[in-house]
Amino acid sequence: QVQLVESGGGLAQAAGSLRLSCAASGRSFSSYVMGWFRQAPGKEREFVATISWNGVRTYYADSVKGRFTISRDNAKNTAYLQMNSLKPEDTAVYYCAAAPYASGVYYYTRSNEYHYWGQGTQVTVSS
Repeated sequence: QVQLVESGGGLAQAAGSLRLSCAASGRSFSSYVMGWFRQAPGKEREFVATISWNGVRTYYADSVKGRFTISRDNAKNTAYLQMNSLKPEDTAVYYCAAAPYASGVYYYTRSNEYHYWGQGTQVTVSS
């Protein structure tokens, strides 16, 4: 079992930056693949980024590639999402999620592959 708490959301202007954090507690953080998802009003939850248990491998949705960076610090039990060049269409509730490590699997992109979720943090980007 792992508990996840996101922070760092808020209001930003277009072209600005925000850094989201996801603090984990419970069982060994380094044994989990971490992911970020987002859900805008009236839309389904969508994949944003994921990172392997050791931080070596990452994968991004096309919509954020080159603008967002996912990272993790296993010593601090924390995952991060650095968001640069923000756009109004990035406005959403952002969720971090954790999936138990499985041999041969570096990361997951589907929400149903993640076992644990945070409560979400709102990101609003104004034009």
